[in-house]
Amino acid sequence: MLRFAHIEFLWGLVLIPVLLILFFAVAIWKKKAISSFGDKEVVKLMMPQVSTSRPWWKAIIFLVAYAMLVIGASDPQIGSKTEEVKRQGADLMILLDVSNSMLAQDLAPSRLENAKLAIAQLIDRLHNDRIGIIVFAGEAYVQLPITTDYSAAKLFLNNISTDMVPTQGTAIGAAIDLGMQSFDFKNGTGKAMIVITDGENHEDNAVEAAARAKNKDVSVHVLGVGSQNGAPIPVYENGRQVGFHTDNTGQQVVSKLSEDMCKEISAAGGGVFVLANNANSGLGIVMDQINKMQRKTVDSRSFKDFEDRFQFFLGIAFVLLLVEFFISTRKNMRLSGIKLFEVKKS
Repeated sequence: MLRFAHIEFLWGLVLIPVLLILFFAVAIWKKKAISSFGDKEVVKLMMPQVSTSRPWWKAIIFLVAYAMLVIGASDPQIGSKTEEVKRQGADLMILLDVSNSMLAQDLAPSRLENAKLAIAQLIDRLHNDRIGIIVFAGEAYVQLPITTDYSAAKLFLNNISTDMVPTQGTAIGAAIDLGMQSFDFKNGTGKAMIVITDGENHEDNAVEAAARAKNKDVSVHVLGVGSQNGAPIPVYENGRQVGFHTDNTGQQVVSKLSEDMCKEISAAGGGVFVLANNANSGLGIVMDQINKMQRKTVDSRSFKDFEDRFQFFLGIAFVLLLVEFFISTRKNMRLSGIKLFEVKKS
């Protein structure tokens, strides 16, 4: 099987007919210029060193060398071996709290940024598992459908902020239910959710949602971000902090980690609760539990090992350019004077 690693470079071959047309145009112009001096045979005698065939040979060799360079740059490859690779993994859905309380800075630089860093590190540890991301505050939205494209996962992760969900609140139950809808239960792989939140649930019964997930063999783990002492919630305008959230009496609102709620959700969901801190995100413990899940083959893919062949084309191009360089456009008078097949009359 033949393929090109950089097939877009083959567009360079389009220049060959253009160069050929230019060469014809120059040749015709030279011919007319010489004819303007007088009779063709007389002019030919006046310029015995001028060769009419050598420029054509030089042009042909140059164009072939150019074609070899373009093909070499596109890196032609030949498939040598085919393998069947079976992928075994689990489905993992991250449920990330993006309510304003996640801006609190009891975890540096903030709860949300600390959580995003932990998720990025988790993605780096994945191999064959699929991952998806749901963001939630007062409502829940799918930020990234479940996928094996870890680069895309990091790209979507970087764009997450508290401005993504217009309705404030902490609807953990809605996020769990949305996660259940996002799973494909036909493929038979192990499934788990990781809820990353400060646990201040005000919208629904997250414990019941976690129990429903467990009944369908989906474990729900909870990573608690924040501290029991809590921290005020910053207010930003145009990217700059201008103060802190206050209540109706003008007192600063202090957001505290609801550890009891987090433990209840994880217990109902058959998962574990881990408390994050500045030194350790805690996702390592969660991943240890997820790695114990049953993994099944979800697909098989054919891979071919390809060997590069660009060196042959580049080598041919180099030799041709070397030959073209040493071909003179003028005749060698000493060699042209040698007539091996001339028959002398006695």
